[in-house]
Amino acid sequence: MDTVKAHFETWRPYTTTYVGLVGLAGATLAAPDPSGWSLLGAWAVPTLGWLAGLYGGDYFDRELDAIAKPHRPIPSGRMTARGALVAMALCVAIGAAAALALNWRTVFLVVAALVAGVSYSTFFKARGLSGNLVRGGLTAFAFLFGTMMTATYPPLNLLAVAGLFWLHDAGTNLVGALRDLDGDAEGGYQTLPVRRGVTVSLACATGLYALWLLIALTLPMSPGYAVMLGVAAALGASALVVVLRAPRPLPRKPALRAHEILVLERIVLACALLCQGAGPGFAVPLAVVAVSVTWLAQHYMRHRYEFAPTLGVVAGP
Repeated sequence: MDTVKAHFETWRPYTTTYVGLVGLAGATLAAPDPSGWSLLGAWAVPTLGWLAGLYGGDYFDRELDAIAKPHRPIPSGRMTARGALVAMALCVAIGAAAALALNWRTVFLVVAALVAGVSYSTFFKARGLSGNLVRGGLTAFAFLFGTMMTATYPPLNLLAVAGLFWLHDAGTNLVGALRDLDGDAEGGYQTLPVRRGVTVSLACATGLYALWLLIALTLPMSPGYAVMLGVAAALGASALVVVLRAPRPLPRKPALRAHEILVLERIVLACALLCQGAGPGFAVPLAVVAVSVTWLAQHYMRHRYEFAPTLGVVAGP
């Protein structure tokens, strides 16, 4: 039972609904009337890739986690490093097989995403802003994969949307690095916050926020898209304000709170694009379900995963 719980923790249910929505947005924007199998593939394969990345991240970060977060599955002994590696390989294999069956050309994207994911965990994560940009690129790959579930190749007019997700998730990842500043410094990870400090990192995150929002505002706007984009923009700004107003040196809890807001915000953003492609009747119910699941998972699991094995405690101010 402890092993099952450890795998469930590794999945981080407060993050796993997002990337499938990005894939669905790509599929529906690329074609007006996608089949059920296309939609299933657009959701399932990026989600499997996301899970593979989580397993891989825990595997490659196991020595750092042993220093900064010894309660996590691998350093606590509830999951073996080999078990995480096997689970990662299994997710990759199933996802690649599905991609091959649905559109063989997507295998090149799957391979590129795998290389980028492993490179991020083993090299770029500890290399400043380049690590955040590589991490953001994985979500762009998920969007492009979604487009190829309903189109032979990614439509050129949707490359800007892929860029939007790339910039957005690079910024989100950078805010996530702020909450791990002390642990990364102790473990020798030269992330941007470790190298340049909170002020520079926050300025970069704000710049990335402004860039993705600028792209989003240039896209054609349906009423549903405009409303959901407005909600996402407001949530993103509020997350940055949380970090901006926090004391210095930056405590982990405000940084985590900001990232918790962004985890909800990016779901709304993905569903805004989904609304543009499939309409509010499809996008809004998915947004409600995904936000609810994510909020509940954060409330009951995230504080334990980040700080201590005390289930059900929400990070304080």
